[in-house]
Amino acid sequence: MNNKYNKFSPLFYFFNEEFKPGNHFIDLFSNYFSFHSYSPNVKKHIEKLDDKAFRALSNPSSIIVISDTGIKNYIAISISHIHSFNKPVIKTIHRAVNVTTTKAELFAIQCGINQAIDIANINHIVIITDSLHATRRIFDFSLHPYQIHSVVISQKLREFFLKDVSNHIKFWNCPSKQKWLLHYLVDKDSKNMVPTSSFPCKSSWDFCRKKKCDLILSLSEVESGGLHLFFFSFPFSFFFWFIFLFFYS
Repeated sequence: MNNKYNKFSPLFYFFNEEFKPGNHFIDLFSNYFSFHSYSPNVKKHIEKLDDKAFRALSNPSSIIVISDTGIKNYIAISISHIHSFNKPVIKTIHRAVNVTTTKAELFAIQCGINQAIDIANINHIVIITDSLHATRRIFDFSLHPYQIHSVVISQKLREFFLKDVSNHIKFWNCPSKQKWLLHYLVDKDSKNMVPTSSFPCKSSWDFCRKKKCDLILSLSEVESGGLHLFFFSFPFSFFFWFIFLFFYS
């Protein structure tokens, strides 16, 4: 398992660079990204999506990221497939417990964007998802529960756009019910995946923090247990009752 993209993000704080007046991501790079919503004309929308996918897969500098999320038994499974010119499909799977669907969707998109940007000589990224509403959160800097993801993704895109003025990203909506081939494969994986929660590896930060907390709790239990044995041991209890009877008899 490649943990390269499983990074801890800094906590959100109000004075983040992305929120400073005059430095808003959507103001500086409004021409570098676009949204393509699902149109009422289903057939026409799918035809445009087919054409976009064909052009992207025929271009060595383009890449397609297709993501989908499913939740079973409180376990969110986020899957993304990355398609590029003349290269094998890159598949990533992430699991999380007790998270909202939108958060899981944003996380899947974030991992897909990170991987796409790290591939050399890529100028055009196409994100295809059935959760276009979640991708709009990336560019929403008002108060909402997903601000941390907004900041992390926007910072990554800022780096990508500053590398080359020709770099851009497009978000396409693809409803699962249409069973468009490339998205259908991702959606099928997310639905057929067996949700199994796994313990974190011993080298992970979560495990280390849990181990430290367990150690503190065990020490406190030992101390309280030792104190309990001291008060209720035979010599002390005999002495206590002797003093009690002496003064109150």
